Amino acid sequence: MTPELTALTLAALLQTVQFVLYATPANLELGTKYTSGPRDTPLPRPLSLTTARLQRALNNHFEGLILLTIAVVVVTLGNQSSPVTVACGWTYLAARILYVPAYALGLSPWRSAIWGVGFFATVIMLVAALI
Repeated sequence: MTPELTALTLAALLQTVQFVLYATPANLELGTKYTSGPRDTPLPRPLSLTTARLQRALNNHFEGLILLTIAVVVVTLGNQSSPVTVACGWTYLAARILYVPAYALGLSPWRSAIWGVGFFATVIMLVAALI
């Protein structure tokens, strides 16, 4: 497995950890009757600030994973792996790990800066695959 694929796999596992970090308090706050039901009605009560932030961080990572997956597939299938693309894969993963507590704790402007590091690592990986 290439280092970029390893970073992508670990990023996907991070997504599962993020899901648990969000779903556990959400189930406690909303009750399993609501969370296991069809959710046809509005939330019975608002999520706590931290739980809502964990939900947004989870959703944001889904968006980031789309671009990272494209970048890793292009690098891997195009046989364009290089020290730059490897560094980008690990940088993305590190940024996403730091992003979760930064978002949950409301660390502004650090949350946005950390997001930018992961985003630009992905963009650099895509550009590196083209040259």
